[in-house]
Amino acid sequence: MVKETKEMLEQLKTAESLDGYLRENEDQLVDGTIREQLEAALRETGLSKAEVLRRAEINDIYGYQLFAGSRKPSRDKLIALCIGMSLTLDRTQCLLKATGFAPLYAKNKRDSILIFGIQNNQTVLEINTALYDHAEPTL
Repeated sequence: MVKETKEMLEQLKTAESLDGYLRENEDQLVDGTIREQLEAALRETGLSKAEVLRRAEINDIYGYQLFAGSRKPSRDKLIALCIGMSLTLDRTQCLLKATGFAPLYAKNKRDSILIFGIQNNQTVLEINTALYDHAEPTL
């Protein structure tokens, strides 16, 4: 059973010991490298790396380095990969948080455009066009 973050935070606030909390929630804690997180997301989709990179509009060499863990993606590249994998907004948010990046924030104009695009299954090109049209940096 997956616990909500809010539930875990409340449990952590009232925990008598850190070790007890960690033991009790071991299976709920996010762990792993960006490479491991990307590989897990890729397995969920059933897509090939080549297809994801094409859809994410990321250069093959650079993209394979990201999947291999020899390069760390920027937040924008990670978002493009999520779009390339057709991840849901919730899954994208989880992947961003799990890899140490800020989740998309609806009060931020640029993030709002990204959220809208992800929610409406837009391509990277479509989202970049919307970003450009609203004078925001593209992915």
